[in-house]
Amino acid sequence: MKNMSLSRAMTFAVISALAMLSPAAPLSAQQGAAPAAPPVAQQAPAVSQTPATPAQATQPAQPTATAAPAAPSDAAATPAEREGKLLKAAAAELKELSPWTMFKSADVVVKAVMIGLAFASLVTWTIFIAKMIELTVVQRKVRSALAKIADARSLAEAQFALGAKGSVLASFLKAAMREARLSAGISSDAGIKERAASSFAEIVRAEARRIRLGMGLLATIGATSPFVGLFGTVWGIMNSFIGISKSQTTNLAVVAPGIAEALLATAIGLVAAIPAVIIYNHFARVTKGYLELVSRASGAAGRLLSRDLDRTHVSSHGGPHSRAAAAE
Repeated sequence: MKNMSLSRAMTFAVISALAMLSPAAPLSAQQGAAPAAPPVAQQAPAVSQTPATPAQATQPAQPTATAAPAAPSDAAATPAEREGKLLKAAAAELKELSPWTMFKSADVVVKAVMIGLAFASLVTWTIFIAKMIELTVVQRKVRSALAKIADARSLAEAQFALGAKGSVLASFLKAAMREARLSAGISSDAGIKERAASSFAEIVRAEARRIRLGMGLLATIGATSPFVGLFGTVWGIMNSFIGISKSQTTNLAVVAPGIAEALLATAIGLVAAIPAVIIYNHFARVTKGYLELVSRASGAAGRLLSRDLDRTHVSSHGGPHSRAAAAE
């Protein structure tokens, strides 16, 4: 009996121990599963992020919703964008702005005006060089000829002293000798001198026309070049205003190149006109001095002719030998 009761007691103890251990097993299982929970918790945000993706998609949807009305605003901002592009192009052009660049980008009419004014300037400087050489040479010739005949007593002696060198004084001597030869047998010395003076005046006028050749062109260039350049400027500014109306902007950086091209025509006109006026005034003074030398040569030829006439008149009335005999 005692053994039976002992076995029962042991069985009851085992059962009670098992009963006590059975609630601990789930706890231990829960405790053992607790470390595995963090990965589940870590996955939870991932799960929470997956629905957040539509939310995030809806959030950018608001800028897209605002971008949808931006299409009209872009259409409305097209002139501003166009102005910005024009400003960039103008800035790039201003960096390369030079007279040659402005000439190439100018209108056809403005180009024609610039080319014409440049040609006029070239003509001005060509006339300046040619006339300077011509006036220097003829003035030297006349001065040298006057020095050579300073001691001459007759037309023949003066013509021999000059030699074959051509000058306006040689023309005066030839005219005087021709008139004296054609008037042989005429006793009126005053008529011979008058006819010789008329021939001298014709030679002076012809020499004045010859030496003033080209000065009329200088006067024309100096008087008309500023107005031709102004015409090119007006035409270029008119085209600039047309460009302003087309670009729909009044920004100075956009319209400055066209206005600069227009003003270049006026600048070239002044470059052609100012030297032409200065050179014309200089040649007017130099030509006046040369014509005074020509008048001196005419007077020298007239004096030689008068001496020859008086000598001929004296010889016909007894000559200087009778005077010498009377003086003795």
